[in-house]
Amino acid sequence: MQPDTTTRSDLVQDKHEVLSHVFGFDQFKPGQEPVIDTLLSGEDVLAVMPTGAGKSLCFQLPALMRGGLTVVVSPLIALMENQVALLESFGVRAGMIHSGRPRADNVADWRAVAAGEVNLVYMSPERMVTPRMIEALQALPLSMIVIDEAHCISQWGHDFRKEYIRLAELKSLFPSAQVAAFTATADDATRQDMVSRIFHGAAKVFVQGFDRPNIAIKVEEKKQAEKRLATLVRARTGQQGIVYCLSRKGTEAAADMLAREGHNAIAYHAGMADEERTVRLNRFLTEDDLVVCATIAFGMGIDKPDIRYVIHMNLPASLETYYQEIGRAGRDGNPAEAILFYGYNDLRLRRTMIDESGAPEDVKRVERRRLDTLATYCEAVTCRRNMLLSYFGELQDVPCGNCDICDVPPLMADGTAAARAALEAIIATGEVYGQSHIINILRGSQSEKVCTAGHDKLSSHGQGRQYTDKQWRRMFRQMLAQNILAPAGEFGSLVLTARGQQVLAGAAAVSFRQDALGQDKKEKSPAKKLAEGQVDAKLLTLLKQKRLDLAREKQCPAYVIFSDRTLIDMADKKPSDIEAFSQLFGVGDKKIEAYAETFLSVITEHQAGT
Repeated sequence: MQPDTTTRSDLVQDKHEVLSHVFGFDQFKPGQEPVIDTLLSGEDVLAVMPTGAGKSLCFQLPALMRGGLTVVVSPLIALMENQVALLESFGVRAGMIHSGRPRADNVADWRAVAAGEVNLVYMSPERMVTPRMIEALQALPLSMIVIDEAHCISQWGHDFRKEYIRLAELKSLFPSAQVAAFTATADDATRQDMVSRIFHGAAKVFVQGFDRPNIAIKVEEKKQAEKRLATLVRARTGQQGIVYCLSRKGTEAAADMLAREGHNAIAYHAGMADEERTVRLNRFLTEDDLVVCATIAFGMGIDKPDIRYVIHMNLPASLETYYQEIGRAGRDGNPAEAILFYGYNDLRLRRTMIDESGAPEDVKRVERRRLDTLATYCEAVTCRRNMLLSYFGELQDVPCGNCDICDVPPLMADGTAAARAALEAIIATGEVYGQSHIINILRGSQSEKVCTAGHDKLSSHGQGRQYTDKQWRRMFRQMLAQNILAPAGEFGSLVLTARGQQVLAGAAAVSFRQDALGQDKKEKSPAKKLAEGQVDAKLLTLLKQKRLDLAREKQCPAYVIFSDRTLIDMADKKPSDIEAFSQLFGVGDKKIEAYAETFLSVITEHQAGT
């Protein structure tokens, strides 16, 4: 699109003059110019640039200089409206077409596009892929198609909307148009998949540095999350922040709690009416102390530089998603914080969401591995930033000094014996099995799979009975984080690295977090606490009665529901949520699913005195 000729008729078509006269910048940000030059030369481009690097300018400036029509496919209404408003503030006429606008406005913008009066138009993926729109665009001089947040098109990165997958057809539908794709986050597998799908294998790829050193990153064990959130926000009163929640209901609950605490807090999610979302987005853009409790899409592509903190109440789906979301903090380069609550129940819930997603099995396998990688990051015992950058292909050995691990290194305990037992089991089974099977061997399982393979005869069978399944999983994640093990193959088999071989040979020691080995605290047994009168006897009676009622209903022995030891532990610790409930003795996934809400209700009613 050409700038407004009535005010800039003497503007020479030079990128630096356009940068200065239209956008008001003296120089390009690092990494922008090579992408712009490639687009101006006519080549297709995939650009992976971190949040705040100025992705939008990389396609807007060439669109102004090249002439013809440029269509920008954008996933969010708020993102489109924000970018169109900014362009118009620069004197550039741009249009947009999406379902959140009155039909008359969409029609007016389309007529301007068809008349050649608007050469840069933003469009939702749903509108772009309709047969009617494709036919209409094929009749126009379409010069360039830009796909923003392009990681959504990859089968490995796709967690957004099915219409993004259909954008892979655009290269064939518009063979004479240049195609550009932009995203803030994509590992090597996702980049390769995007090049294959969007560009049919041929595009120039730019990958800019991922480090955001001004963001202090921290992972906390998820305990009494609502109270902890209140404490964190209270300590940051007057600062603007984003609180990410997994569900719409979660955003409402968090916002209501913070509002009761006296904070300027609102919820934001896709279930709200368009008008209400617009009002709340405008508040986000104008109120300096507003805390927005939102689902993951909020903030994508919006140029809000002064967000001082991002808090994750729930586990994201992957490291890519996590990096996208924390990147919305500190875009002005000033100090910012990213705090993630990590709990076993969130991990279990994410796995369930993958299993029930309806995606092809090969996609599910990849998503499970991505989730395991995120869990490994949460279990890190060395610099988190180094581990995060390493995931995106940037190796950095110097500790960052701005993460929780660097600030307060975790208490460690010698775990060499446990690690060697695990490594021996992996070698003895041919390095072709995943974590679950190896743990079953170590814990002495007599499952059909273990016995059929003859793995019950291995010397390592039963060597790790003293550790729970949860403890073993944490140790495996830490061995992955410490580069002792590595995943391999389509099914995520575990193989030993060079360091793993050293550990197996006795040439290197291994340390684990004390909590993974159950050595973080020496606690009295539930039975001893009961004998010493430290357990709420009235609550224990109520819990036993509920267990008996359930046993009669299911026609099974009471101990099948829960053992006495579990009920004593329950009466002692009085868990208030599923996360705390999952930490009780003898409580696994099936027990949580079947009984958690029932027994939590008994505890809540008892606590309330009803």
